[in-house]
Amino acid sequence: MPSLNPAVAEIRLAVRTALADLPEGSTVIVALSGGADSLALAAATAFEASKRGIPATSVTVDHGLQVDSAEVAARAASIATGLGLEAIVVRVDVDGEGGPEAAAREARYRVLRDAATERGASAVLLGHTLDDQAETVLLGLARGSGAASLQGMAPAREDEDGLRWLRPLLGVRRETTRAFCTASDLDPWDDPHNLDDRFARVRVRERVLPVLEAELGPGIAEALARTAEQLREDAEAFDEMIHETIEDIVEHAEAGISVSVAALAANPAALRNRIIRLVVDSEFGVSLTRAQTVEVARLVTDWAGQGPIDLPGCSAVRRGGQIVFTASGR
Repeated sequence: MPSLNPAVAEIRLAVRTALADLPEGSTVIVALSGGADSLALAAATAFEASKRGIPATSVTVDHGLQVDSAEVAARAASIATGLGLEAIVVRVDVDGEGGPEAAAREARYRVLRDAATERGASAVLLGHTLDDQAETVLLGLARGSGAASLQGMAPAREDEDGLRWLRPLLGVRRETTRAFCTASDLDPWDDPHNLDDRFARVRVRERVLPVLEAELGPGIAEALARTAEQLREDAEAFDEMIHETIEDIVEHAEAGISVSVAALAANPAALRNRIIRLVVDSEFGVSLTRAQTVEVARLVTDWAGQGPIDLPGCSAVRRGGQIVFTASGR
């Protein structure tokens, strides 16, 4: 009996491991663009899910951003059907703030979430690889976005409604997905946007990472991915501490929420700033920048009678022994 191709074995194992944590009777959605990463994921899922009796559906989102997008989407769905997956294509209009990349991503995740809801799926499988993770960490570093951004993408996360978002290939190199497709006689689509250096991610992929590898030696992508994993572990520990702390120091106030000045002052800066960000995000659905967070923290550490601080969606003011956050317009 011929031995299994190493790339096929690696990716099937990654998918098998991800599916093993799903409850019995689960259904899964596979995000499929037709590129090598998502095609390898779809093929491995078709193989592994069928062995476990898990119904799987591929969802291809036609963003309409290229002249042949409908043909590309139809071809991806046809390949998925040949693999034994149910396949659907959804056309979306990409429009919104943050540029075409952000709008397309938002539309894509909305379609995947809707498809999961319609089919009662337990999980959505995404084809991000270790290379994608390394690029995400570098982009976060360049933007000065802090530890939250440097954590990169989580291998698994769960929505409030219980839907799981899984990235089985986050420890797999991009070259391995191409080798999988070659070994499986699958012809992936190469998105021309992946070579368009107008996009920061493409510049990181095509220019920055190769220079780092050449100047610092091989293994840069793996090192960046390890950094993300370590930061994610630290963040999870921090979050647990913060939630325990918040229960004791946060009170509901009229049209908002208040936090004890003394309690904030007793915590180190890193924990204090995280508490401020979490309180504002939880109460008002707003993510504060570092500059905004530090300005609020000055109400605790550098109090000189300053007035309210205007923030996105809310304001913060010190009243007696409390920092009071109030919704804008109140």
